[in-house]
Amino acid sequence: MVFNSIEFFIFLPIVTILFYLLPHRFRWAMLLAASCFFYMWFVPKYIFILLVTILIDYTCGILMERWEERPRRRKVCLIVSIVSTCLVLFIFKYLNFASANYIAFAEMVHWPHPEQALNIILPIGLSFHTFQSLSYIIEVYRKNQKAERHFGYYSLYVMFYPQLVTGPIERPQNLLRQLHEEKPLLYDNISKGLRLVLFGLFLKMVVADNLGGYVDKVYAAPAEFSSLDIMLALCLYSFQIYADFFGYSTIAIGCALTMGFTLMDNFRTPYLANSVQEFWRRWHISLSSWFRDYVYIPLGGNRVSVPRWVFNTLLVFTVCGIWHGANWTFLVWGAGHGLLLVLERPIRRWQKARPEAPKAVQIARTFLGIAITFIFVTLLWSAFRAPSFDPLSDVHYALLHNIHLHNSLSVGLTAWCALGAFVIFDILLHHSRFDQWCDERPGWVRWLIYAAAIFAIVIGSSVEQYPFIYFQF
Repeated sequence: MVFNSIEFFIFLPIVTILFYLLPHRFRWAMLLAASCFFYMWFVPKYIFILLVTILIDYTCGILMERWEERPRRRKVCLIVSIVSTCLVLFIFKYLNFASANYIAFAEMVHWPHPEQALNIILPIGLSFHTFQSLSYIIEVYRKNQKAERHFGYYSLYVMFYPQLVTGPIERPQNLLRQLHEEKPLLYDNISKGLRLVLFGLFLKMVVADNLGGYVDKVYAAPAEFSSLDIMLALCLYSFQIYADFFGYSTIAIGCALTMGFTLMDNFRTPYLANSVQEFWRRWHISLSSWFRDYVYIPLGGNRVSVPRWVFNTLLVFTVCGIWHGANWTFLVWGAGHGLLLVLERPIRRWQKARPEAPKAVQIARTFLGIAITFIFVTLLWSAFRAPSFDPLSDVHYALLHNIHLHNSLSVGLTAWCALGAFVIFDILLHHSRFDQWCDERPGWVRWLIYAAAIFAIVIGSSVEQYPFIYFQF
């Protein structure tokens, strides 16, 4: 079930109303059943994959706590849990990729090989709930989190429908604790939650989907478009993926908030970042903080020698790229961000060592940093968007060689208006969130914004419905 569907518009109020009608002791069961129904709407049989990982991690968490004075046994439980969870992820997400690459290599060296690669369908959202499960088992091992003894509550922690498919990736200290709390019916939660749902639908249905059609045209036949067209399409994709994923996260946070649950914010105006390092502090925050806490810091972080730090940074971002998808282009995208972070380090140190510049110079540097960061991030998004190296090279070849062609990509007024409204709101929300920002406005302004958003969704939604981009991960 997707957030921008008629079925979900029926599902959301029913689940929210049932949540408040039921006594607290029955709410977890209703939410778990609703979350299972939500997930099974896609491919019902894949619920059993989740069940297996839930059983293993639930059991290992309890055993680790029971064997608190036996470090070797605790470590064995940790390894069993991590390996089994990652093995499921590898089989369903990376085995096709490994099979196809083995066949290509075998053909090159004339080894015997299967006639065709495997074709295992990836369960939707597998990467997200895998990382959420791993965060639980690691926090229990570190003794930062008590093992959950109630199987239903632990299952709900993994299955909680608002963030089950595309995050935010929650930590047990935040979400698991809240699931046990009794949530009273508060108008403020309902109001703020619905505002976020409305804003998220606007971002997805009006902004992202309207931009997607123009991006698809250019990537389908880049040779037919001028360099200016391709530059425009690359920029449009930057905003398409931002609006698409930001929209999903906003809807997820809003759905949870209607029932009183607070999920972590996943975005904070990333395209206003003046460095790649700052970009990753603002983009997909739940994922970047996950890699920081569970991969980067255990490797030594920045408390190591410069060569080791370079290795840590490149490794983390390469793994981050592969996490997004089983494709060499994702590896290039992730490694590219890691390389940019490595190259930024001496520049940041040089800037800190210089005397403080006049205010005007500082402002100019900030705007220049924002522009340069956006350009590099946008160029790397082309690797994220391309299905393989061939279309990626076609896009960049046309970008460099089609200067002579006339501009032929005509972006419609609806798309420009949607993009303009999105950029304005993104600037206004630089230090706030949409629901909080609305609280600070007069009532008539709020209702005018709600009416405009509803009108835009009804009138300005794209004719073609695009799936959420991050569903593939």
